[in-house]
Amino acid sequence: METTQHNEERLVEREIEGEIATITLNRPHKRNALSLAMVAQLRSCVETLPPTVKVVILAGAGPHFSAGLDLASLSEATPAEGMQQSMMWYEAFGKIQFGRVPVVCVLQGAVVGGGLELASVAHVRVAEESAYFGLPEGQRGIFLGGGGSVRVTKLIGFSRVTEMMLTGHVLTAAEGFAVGLAHYVTPAGEGMRKARELAGKIAGNAPLSNFAILNALPLIAEQPMAHGLLTEALMATITQSAPEAKERVNAFLEKRADKIAPEGKA
Repeated sequence: METTQHNEERLVEREIEGEIATITLNRPHKRNALSLAMVAQLRSCVETLPPTVKVVILAGAGPHFSAGLDLASLSEATPAEGMQQSMMWYEAFGKIQFGRVPVVCVLQGAVVGGGLELASVAHVRVAEESAYFGLPEGQRGIFLGGGGSVRVTKLIGFSRVTEMMLTGHVLTAAEGFAVGLAHYVTPAGEGMRKARELAGKIAGNAPLSNFAILNALPLIAEQPMAHGLLTEALMATITQSAPEAKERVNAFLEKRADKIAPEGKA
C-alpha cells in the first residue's frame, strides 16, 4: 500500500492499494467545501496516478461528501478572476471525467452545489442513505460555475435543474437515485464497501474497453446519429482487435468465462 499526502494542509489525500486508488476530500471541519487549492490538489492526485492504478474511488472525509464551493473565494473576486476560477474547475474536473481510469464516487451527507458538480463528474455514484442533493445557487445570488449547468443537466434534465435552483429543493438519497444522480443507494456506512466491490469489477475490465467507455460514449452522445454510429464502429473495431479482447472472447466461446446473470443467480 502507498499513501501520498499532497502538501502540508492535506486538503486532498490519496491512498493506493493495488489497482485501486482512493482519493479523499480532507476538509471535514468545513464540510469539505471546495477551495481553489483543494481543486488544484484534486487535479494533481488524478494526473499523477501511477500506471498500475486501474480505478479511482472518490470520497469525502467526515459526515459529508462536499457542501459545495467555499464561498469565501468569491467575496473579493473580480469578474475576470471569477472566470479564471471556473476554468480551473473545468480543467480539473475534465481530468477526472475524461481521464485514463474510471471513477467511483461515494456520497454521504451534503452533496450540494459544487459538491454535486464534482459528483456528476464521476462515472459511478454510490449514495449512502444520509446523502442529500441540492443546488442552492439561486438562494445565494450566484450561478453554477463548476460545470454543473452542463453535467448535472445531462444527468437529470434542465427542467429539474431549473426547479432545484429556483426553489432550493433538496433531494434525498432515494429521490436522487430515482432521477439519476446516484446509481446505488446503501445503508449508512456501507458506501465505501459497495464502492470497493464495484471498483474491483471495473478494474477487471480490459483497459482499452474502459478507456473507450469513458471517452467515446460522451462524444457519441453529442453527435448526430450518423456520426455517432461511425464513431461506435471505429471504437468497436479498435477494442476488439486488441489481443486481450480476443482472449476474452475466446474464453467465452470455449466456456471458460462466466455467463452474464443477475446478482445472486448463477
